[in-house]
Amino acid sequence: MLTLQGLTKRYGEKTAVDQLTLEVAPGKITGFLGPNGAGKSTTMRMILGLDHPTSGTALIKGKRYADLAHPLREVGALLDAKAVHPRRTAYQHLLAMARSHGIGAKRVDEVLGVAGLGEVAGKRAGSFSLGMGQRLGIAGALLGDPEVLMLDEPVNGLDPDGVLWIRTFLRSLAAEGRTVFVSSHLMSEMELTADRLVVIGKGKLIADAPMADILSRSSRNSVTVRGPEAEGLHMLANRLLEEAADVAWRSSNELVVTGLSVERVGDLAHERHVRLHELRPVEASLEQAYMELTSGSVEYGEQQHAVLGEKPAQQGERELAV
Repeated sequence: MLTLQGLTKRYGEKTAVDQLTLEVAPGKITGFLGPNGAGKSTTMRMILGLDHPTSGTALIKGKRYADLAHPLREVGALLDAKAVHPRRTAYQHLLAMARSHGIGAKRVDEVLGVAGLGEVAGKRAGSFSLGMGQRLGIAGALLGDPEVLMLDEPVNGLDPDGVLWIRTFLRSLAAEGRTVFVSSHLMSEMELTADRLVVIGKGKLIADAPMADILSRSSRNSVTVRGPEAEGLHMLANRLLEEAADVAWRSSNELVVTGLSVERVGDLAHERHVRLHELRPVEASLEQAYMELTSGSVEYGEQQHAVLGEKPAQQGERELAV
């Protein structure tokens, strides 16, 4: 288990991580999300003792990383897949790590096989592609057979087979009761992989909840309504608008409703005797839910007017445009 209590990191006047308190429990995959500059990498570095907190604590199974007798056996981490001497072979790199913790050469061969690098174990790491480098980093994280795994962007550079492999493998590790903490910017992959999400922005905790809860909170959840009678659907649409729902027409026989539950839409259709062929809830994607959660926490947003060479609209022009 990972336990953060009031974890804070300041660089001068800049607060990178601000009073972050959470627990990352074993037996599930916890996704760690946030915009660029949110403090994800700094948080992971503090957990691993690479950065010292300004205040607060970061504990691995109740201990600071510096107090672990055999850290590689307690926590496996991948923060930077390029942090490998380029002239060392994959085998040499892992063997050096293994010897520092009294781990035998047999385990090196095992993790090379698990990561799909058995056939290139004798190649220098400097010749590896980004995806192969990621696999080597994951092999290093697995070397001590740790109960806690921390991976920063583990699917970056992997091909589709590699992405499927790491997703399936992480699930198997969580099923064994290990703690798996993964950061990523790939929302579609995280939606398929994570059981729980921790979302931060500008160093502060925004959300810490099961994936299903975060998706269910989104205002982008909608209801698809389809029926054979256009007149009846128009009557239903007017009634939905009275309840402050948003209604968008896909065709003369299909509309999308946001702001009301599928049960309420069904009740209103029944009250108006509107015959339906389809009444289906459509859950927001993780990307949509994430964008809503972090909309006020983006530090490095796009300055579209400057990029396009347009001058920003004046206040009155913006109001007219709306």
